[in-house]
Amino acid sequence: MSNFNPAKTFSLGGRPVHRLGYGAMQLAGPGVFGPPKDRDAAIAILREAVASGVNHIDTSDFYGPHITNQLIREALHPYADELVIVTKVGAIRGNDGSWIAALEPEDLKRGVHDNLRNLGLDALDVVNVRIMGNIHSPAEGSIEKQVAAVAELQRQGLVRHIGLSNVTPAQVAEAQGIVEIVCVQNHYNVVQREDDALVDDLAAQGIAYVPFFPLGGFTPIQSSALSRVAESIGATPMQVALAWLLYRSPNILLIPGTSSLEHLRENMQVAQLSLPDAVRAELDAIGEVSREH
Repeated sequence: MSNFNPAKTFSLGGRPVHRLGYGAMQLAGPGVFGPPKDRDAAIAILREAVASGVNHIDTSDFYGPHITNQLIREALHPYADELVIVTKVGAIRGNDGSWIAALEPEDLKRGVHDNLRNLGLDALDVVNVRIMGNIHSPAEGSIEKQVAAVAELQRQGLVRHIGLSNVTPAQVAEAQGIVEIVCVQNHYNVVQREDDALVDDLAAQGIAYVPFFPLGGFTPIQSSALSRVAESIGATPMQVALAWLLYRSPNILLIPGTSSLEHLRENMQVAQLSLPDAVRAELDAIGEVSREH
């Protein structure tokens, strides 16, 4: 049994945040587009998340668009001093709900101002530069122009800290040559392990790593294996997938999203979920099979 306590905090932009946060994406309508079917329920979820100890909320003004930020403002403004709101820029939404890259300097500036306005803030705690790449996986290429543009907004006092999303290790290094990077947000889970080395490298530097899609990219066989492990310890597959991430490295911060109070409460229980060494070995083996193929 590991003696590691997954419920402790990690620094994000120089501020301690609980490692179990909340991602607001699913508060918007279907396809992260339009308003929620139940606005009161969305407000209740945000308030319960914070009441449960969440002090790290992930959002973006292109969720909705504008919807999740407006919900966050309605539910939580004026914000508690310890609450860290992380947003992202780099895309806009088409009228049909499509995701459109918006990575020119003027686009990024507009995105920052949209976030400021809809969140009701004078400065954003952390802004992730979201590179579109291959949508849910990164693609190589210089990101100097994008990072420099947000760094200029930081110098103007509109952004306190800068992070990256959907990037390669080379792009992280390039960005670090321009400005301090406080977090990286990529697709990573017990099966999708391409960032293993990056997670460890960032941990050594004291930089947060924020995985998205904790259950994304699983094959039916892998999902079945995860479900079997979860049942053996009386937990749900999502709880086990999240707990594995907490145990994987101390710099990993989780932002599971849900539009259900029941699922929010299940997710909050992950901080107390213990994974015996034998269970962790079974979970690691799921990822090993993935890498062998």
